[in-house]
Amino acid sequence: MKYLDEYRDPALARRLLAELRRTATRPWRIMEVCGGQTHTLVRQGIDELLPAGIRMIHGPGCPVCVTPLRTLDRAMAIAARPGVILASFGDMVRVPGSTTDLLALRARGADVRVVYSPMDAVRAAVDNPDRQVVFLAVGFETTAPANAMAVLHAERLGLTNFSVLVSHVLVPPAMTALLDDPQCEVEAFLAAGHVCAVMGWTEYVPIAARYRVPVVVTGFEPLDLLEGILMAVTQLEAGRYEVENQYVRAVRRWGNTEAQDVLGRVFRVTDRAWRGIGTLPASGLELAPEYACFDAARRFDVGGLDSAEDPECIAGDILTGARVPTDCGAYGTRCTPRTPLGAPMVSSEGTCAAFHSAGRSRSTPA
Repeated sequence: MKYLDEYRDPALARRLLAELRRTATRPWRIMEVCGGQTHTLVRQGIDELLPAGIRMIHGPGCPVCVTPLRTLDRAMAIAARPGVILASFGDMVRVPGSTTDLLALRARGADVRVVYSPMDAVRAAVDNPDRQVVFLAVGFETTAPANAMAVLHAERLGLTNFSVLVSHVLVPPAMTALLDDPQCEVEAFLAAGHVCAVMGWTEYVPIAARYRVPVVVTGFEPLDLLEGILMAVTQLEAGRYEVENQYVRAVRRWGNTEAQDVLGRVFRVTDRAWRGIGTLPASGLELAPEYACFDAARRFDVGGLDSAEDPECIAGDILTGARVPTDCGAYGTRCTPRTPLGAPMVSSEGTCAAFHSAGRSRSTPA
C-alpha cells in the first residue's frame, strides 16, 4: 500500500475482523500504549467491533496527560515572571494546573507562545536577546531527539537566554510498572510505532520474555491497529510471547541510531513523576550535567509549590487503564473539553477527549 486511504479500506477492515473472529477462542485483554492509537480505536469504533471477549485497555501513552502537575505549576510560575517568554506545544497551554492554566495566564499578560518546533523557541531567544526564553520540553522518546537538538543548536549559537523545562518520560519502564501491579489485567501490548521508529524494538524483548506478554509494534491507522490486534491474539492463542513489528513501513529493529546518539549526548535517565500515577524509577530523562546550564528548573528558583490534583479527576486510573472515562462522575458534565478537570480531557491524545469526541456517554458500553 502507498496511500493513506488504503490503510482505512473498510473491505480490508472487515476481512481482518473476520480473521480475528476465527482466531480468538477465548477472551483476551490488550493494551494499546499510545494515545494516538486510542483515538483511532475509539473514533473509528474499532474497540466496539472486536469479537466478544477481546477488550482494549487504554494505556498511559498521552505525553501531555502524563506530564506531572508540579512541572506545569513550575512552568506557570516561570512564565509569570517579567522578561520571560514561555514556549510550548499547543495542547499544554490548556492543561489545568493546580489553580489555572497557561492559556489563562497568557490572557492575564504573560508571554506564553504556542510553537510548532523547539527550534521556534531557539529562534525566539535569538530574536529577543534581552529576554529569557523557556521551552516546555515534554513527551516520550518521540519528541526528545528534537528537543535535544534544540539544546545543541542553542549551545552552538552561544545563547545564554534559552533553557528547557524537561519532563520527558520513557515507555518501557511504564510498561513494566503496569505489569508489576498485582491488579494488572494486560495480556498483550500494542507498542507505539513512532516511539519505536526512534528507539527500535529490542528493549521490549526482555519485557515480553519476563512477563510472558506479546508486544506488537503497531501503526496508527485503522488497518494498522486491526492487524496489530490480530498479531497479538495469534500469539496469545499459540502461547507465544514475542516482539513483532506490524509497522514495517516506519520501524526498524534498531530504530534511528543517530537520534539515539543525540539523546545519549544531551540527556541522562532519571526517576520521573507521572501525573496521577506517581514517581517511577528510571522512567524519564533529564539534562546531562554538561548541559545543566540549559536547565530551566535550575535557572529559575520558583520556591516551594503546593501542587494539588482536582480530587474529582481520576486521571491516574484512566492513564493506567484501571478505569475508562465513562466511569468518572464528572465526565461529560463538570469535565468537558471546554472545562477540563484533568489533562486526559484536554490533549488530542487523551483518552477522555477521545471518548467525548466520539460521543461516548456513561450509558454507552465502553
